[in-house]
Amino acid sequence: MPIPHQPVVEPLGDAAWLVRWPALPSSNQAALQFARFLSAGRLNLVRDVVPAYASVAVYFPPGRKTSLRVRHWLLTALSEMKESGTDQATVTEVEIPTCYGGEAGPDLDQVAESCGLTPHEVIVRHSAALYTVACIGFSPGFPYLTGLPAELHLPRRAIPRISVPAGSVAIGGGQAGIYPASSPGGWHLIGRTQIPLFSPIEEPPTRLKPGDRVRFVPVSE
Repeated sequence: MPIPHQPVVEPLGDAAWLVRWPALPSSNQAALQFARFLSAGRLNLVRDVVPAYASVAVYFPPGRKTSLRVRHWLLTALSEMKESGTDQATVTEVEIPTCYGGEAGPDLDQVAESCGLTPHEVIVRHSAALYTVACIGFSPGFPYLTGLPAELHLPRRAIPRISVPAGSVAIGGGQAGIYPASSPGGWHLIGRTQIPLFSPIEEPPTRLKPGDRVRFVPVSE
């Protein structure tokens, strides 16, 4: 996949570089590809490689010489990836069994009304889509998912909830997501899953990773 325009490499504090692409729909795939490319041949100085929607943060121990060496490595990697032009990564598809509506999805009826659909039509559209984990953030294990059907795009709630139950399947703006733990949140809750998304004693600790594909499978309560 060609890289959209030329990314910029800029400092992110004194112990990280940020490789950032223009805000384009294809930029997330470029960021994910670059993160995989870096991780496959990680420099021993690098502590972590963290992809986001249109950027990749690369962390290293503070120090001018280390910083310059990592920057050179990043620029070289960008050039090499541009020349290779392909991404051979194996895509993992994960099914998330989801109970929609009722206590599990208290906002389903309101979402349906706002979208001009029935609750059943919301479930059908939401579960028929194939989502991509664009990045992990907000709280440990929380997946930001692209691929939400356009007819389900809604502004976030005007008043966020103080506490959202763990496992809540939600939509907000043009994204879908799953709350891995109980936390505040302003997205619309349409269902819930029992699949654990984060465990600090597991390796890796997160059930999903950037680049994974996700399907929601309706199940009964």
